[in-house]
Amino acid sequence: MADAATPGREELPPPARAWVPYAYLAPALLLYGGFLLVPLGRAVQFSLTDWDGLGESTFIGFDNYVAIVHDERLREAFGHAVVLIFFFSIVPVGLGLVLAALLTRSRVRGLGFFRTVIFLPQVIAMVVVAVTWRQIYAPKGPLNGLLRLVGLDSLARPWLGDYTWTLPAVGLIGSWVSTGLVTVLLMAGMSRISGDLFEAARLDGAGPVREFFAITLPSVRGEIVVALTLTIIAALKTFDLVYVTTSGGPGTSTTVPSYEVYRRAFEVGDVGGAAAVGITLTLVVFAITAVVNRIGDTR
Repeated sequence: MADAATPGREELPPPARAWVPYAYLAPALLLYGGFLLVPLGRAVQFSLTDWDGLGESTFIGFDNYVAIVHDERLREAFGHAVVLIFFFSIVPVGLGLVLAALLTRSRVRGLGFFRTVIFLPQVIAMVVVAVTWRQIYAPKGPLNGLLRLVGLDSLARPWLGDYTWTLPAVGLIGSWVSTGLVTVLLMAGMSRISGDLFEAARLDGAGPVREFFAITLPSVRGEIVVALTLTIIAALKTFDLVYVTTSGGPGTSTTVPSYEVYRRAFEVGDVGGAAAVGITLTLVVFAITAVVNRIGDTR
């Protein structure tokens, strides 16, 4: 027997009912469009013009994008971003896998405190991190002082002023910041692995290394993809770290795309070119994360 209709309430026809969920989503979509899609659309518009940010703009089509391909400084900046991906993403994921496996498979007192400490760099403002590490890397800073103390004076150098070592020095800061996030993510994934799997592997004669590659690593595949996605995006969009530590120097040895957007817009006065670099960087981020997620979904 059909339920009686609620008094005073009219039933909507099926086509109208289909639009009800969208009515609830409309406010969120409006906010999303207003604060993200509209500025993104304006950036695309600016990238097609020659504009200094103050006077009249001139439509020049895709000339700014063509200039990116032929600009050696920009090609160098994107190359530096690839190097930073290694330090921000690959190194932390490798270290995080080892740390998470050791911490979840062994009994460690104060594990919660350790998780908090290792995750701490994520909650510290990057500007504070950059200022702190700039002091550590200073010619008379703690790092060089430690090297001289143990008799390795030949290794002491101005780390943020050396053309060879500046980019790796900045990258190591990124490794320090990202390792905690990756470790906590992987520990969360490893904690869900059933202990029966490890017991069965031991009965088959598997050692710790074989257990790691046969059980642990495949079980945290999703967490690895998330960690790679987050850290790759962090590497590609890093600006404050470079700006505070080196300002792209010495020379152009640490310039990155995000810093080039700032330099072109506020120092050179080429807002159209800066917008083109920003849009190109956005497309690169989408492409790399799409590839990472595609590889992660492959079974």
